[in-house]
Amino acid sequence: MENSAIYKAVLGMIDLTSLNSTDTCSKIAAMTEKVNRFHETFPDYPLPASICVYPNFAGTVARVRADADVHVTVVGGCFPASQSPLPVKVAECATAVADGADEVDIVLALNAFLDNNPAEARREIEEIGAAIRGIRPTVHLKVILETGVLRERSLIEDASFLAMEAGADFIKTSTGKLQPAATPEAAQVMCECIRAYHAKTGRMVGFKPAGGIATPEDAVTYWNIVSETLGEAWLDKRYFRFGASRMANNLLSALEGREIKYY
Repeated sequence: MENSAIYKAVLGMIDLTSLNSTDTCSKIAAMTEKVNRFHETFPDYPLPASICVYPNFAGTVARVRADADVHVTVVGGCFPASQSPLPVKVAECATAVADGADEVDIVLALNAFLDNNPAEARREIEEIGAAIRGIRPTVHLKVILETGVLRERSLIEDASFLAMEAGADFIKTSTGKLQPAATPEAAQVMCECIRAYHAKTGRMVGFKPAGGIATPEDAVTYWNIVSETLGEAWLDKRYFRFGASRMANNLLSALEGREIKYY
């Protein structure tokens, strides 16, 4: 596939994100309105897959978005550190889904996983998943592994399988709050785990690289990893996302041959 075709496809796989301490309802509404008006300026390119915000803004995005195919995604479970009691994490995620979230991104409980207590890390994913799916069975749960702190391949493998076996619909590299964030090396390991899990269970789990991804070249790198490791079936926003808001303008600029700062 030519790079321009990849750029266009990836535009439709981006979780357009705002996770700032200065976010307000009016700022999030304005970002959502930009998505609503996107096709007035760029009718030939896809809308982002979702708009990703803090849980308290789920209702704002759900109310303002014009196209339900653009999902409402929230970062939940006391993102990014995941350092709160489990009932608090469950309540936050469940409240966001009740307010309109279609997808919930949570962080693997590293406080348990890195302390050789994978059972507790698994329990957190299972309980959050049960709570949000009890409200809306179609909601998607993405689990962030924070691969930058999982220094060994075996740890990334263990975290990937733990999350998938606990019910994750996607596994995601990073929060973007710690360095290193997404890397092609971690992505390759995660995709190999997804392939092995699919071969064993028949269930397709999605992949989301996030953190430090900004350029069209990055888009091609991760596209090729997914294409070569998982195959064409995964080259779909149902199974492949990018947490890379800065990349949206860069892809538009590359496609149009001029600098664009739409988002």
